[in-house]
Amino acid sequence: MQRRLAAILSADAQGYSRLMSEDDAATVRMIATCRETMTQMVQAKRGRVVDMPGDNILAEFGSAVEAVEAAVEIQRKLAACNSELPEQRRMQFRIGVNLGDVIVEEGRIYGDGVNVAARVEKLAEPGGICVSGKVHEEVRRKLDLAFVDLGEHELHNIAARVRVYRVAARDAAPRPRAEAPARPAKPSIIVLPFTNMSGVAEQEFFADGLTEDILTDLSRFRDLVVISRNTSFKFKGQAVDVRKVAEELGIQYVIEGSVRKAGNRVRVTVQLIDAESDRHVWAERYDRELDDIFALQDEVTSAIVATLPGRMEADARGRAERKQTGNMAAYECVLEAKVLHHRSKREDNAKAQELIERAIELDPKYAHAHAWKACILGQQWGYGWCEDKARTEDVIVRELETALGLDDNDSDVHRILAAIAVVQNDHDKAIYHQQRALALNPNDDLIVVQQGEVLTWHGQAQEGIDWIRKAMRLNPYHPLRFWSHLGRAYFVARRYAEALDALAHITAPDAPTLALLAACHAQLGDPAAAAGRVREALERDPGFNWAACLATLHYRHARDLEHHRDGVLKAGLPE
Repeated sequence: MQRRLAAILSADAQGYSRLMSEDDAATVRMIATCRETMTQMVQAKRGRVVDMPGDNILAEFGSAVEAVEAAVEIQRKLAACNSELPEQRRMQFRIGVNLGDVIVEEGRIYGDGVNVAARVEKLAEPGGICVSGKVHEEVRRKLDLAFVDLGEHELHNIAARVRVYRVAARDAAPRPRAEAPARPAKPSIIVLPFTNMSGVAEQEFFADGLTEDILTDLSRFRDLVVISRNTSFKFKGQAVDVRKVAEELGIQYVIEGSVRKAGNRVRVTVQLIDAESDRHVWAERYDRELDDIFALQDEVTSAIVATLPGRMEADARGRAERKQTGNMAAYECVLEAKVLHHRSKREDNAKAQELIERAIELDPKYAHAHAWKACILGQQWGYGWCEDKARTEDVIVRELETALGLDDNDSDVHRILAAIAVVQNDHDKAIYHQQRALALNPNDDLIVVQQGEVLTWHGQAQEGIDWIRKAMRLNPYHPLRFWSHLGRAYFVARRYAEALDALAHITAPDAPTLALLAACHAQLGDPAAAAGRVREALERDPGFNWAACLATLHYRHARDLEHHRDGVLKAGLPE
């Protein structure tokens, strides 16, 4: 072993897991290009790349000045590369630089000097650089850079507090570092997709379905914040870095597991992990007859909750009892239908409908199957995949009424009934079913965002904004339509600039959204921008006018309808 003083540069990519889940091949190519660029910049400043695991890079320099110069040049080059990519495909790195004593062994470096660099890097913004106080002292008079003092920080597993500085261009206005979202006071958790260990591709839906059912059961606990199913399944099939996932989502706990199904037996392995320390809190293996699957789910859920802070009492759950089917074939049909539905593709929707019809045929009294038939038909209705929308709407209502009669404690039934009631402008009915859905499943992001929608239509837009923002926190990978709901809520609250910011996230706005954008510009006194949005709306739908816009609105109070009408007419939308 050899000791020496070195300047250490540590960098990693922000949102790497998300990029891999969306397009792993393109992300691998992108990380290779970034590595090549960073290596060139390190070597140009007489540095040495020590290691490049995953999306990380670790380098050492003989000079703190050259380490910071390399960091600045790396971010400049990567910013130029990113400018040519769509925003959602950009790979931004955070860089930390520290000066400290290191141990060198077989070319690798170890010690607190390295650890501090890695911890300082976590405090940088994506595309930004942070340095320790030691580095700042060495370079502040030698480089034409500005440094923003972020104060002293307690760094994980580092004994002494470390002062950290953000690097900025000399002419950049100093601004405080955006604070990372505080973790919620309640225990927060993500259930990662269980791994199918059966070796049979057709059983993949069983593992996915079991994951989703455990996630749904956990969501019923009011003292838990549970990350949504959509976000959870972004990590399916990936080797997950638990600490990175926790940092990205602001969570405390991770559940992972596996399922092996053979004949009439199922073996489920479950682990609960403390995300910050990557330490196993609890692990268990269940080997059961398949007929006992519901008892198994309850046992797993209860065991997980019992290990969380506070050791919540069972009677504090307020959990609704669910009526399950005794027909395992029907249950498996529903599981597979849900997986297909979530893909939001026409051919998968058709297969999902076949499966759900089979489930109902096997058990006509299976309430959840009727609810999901309504949900699958609702997807057809929403995307225009049905030949007769009026007939499809009638079938949806009939299936929901059937499900409601069989089981009044299914949150999906009430969620969809509330949505139908909004479309029918039956506000009292919408509020009743929405409140029932929320009481039954307070952590379902679809129910939470719908709470914001219903409140907005009801004239309580400020409360609606808070609920929609909560849904976005529950599901950081939420659908684009969440931004549409938020934009409308801001508009109703007369917060037009914020409405424009929210609606800007919608990549292909339809005519009603373009009209809403136009109304925001008009209310802000920008007639040129308003007229431009109206032209876009009419290009998209030449017959679009105020009457067509009115058909998309479901305000309870005349004042909100008049406010919307005033905005679009002021923008120039024809009557």
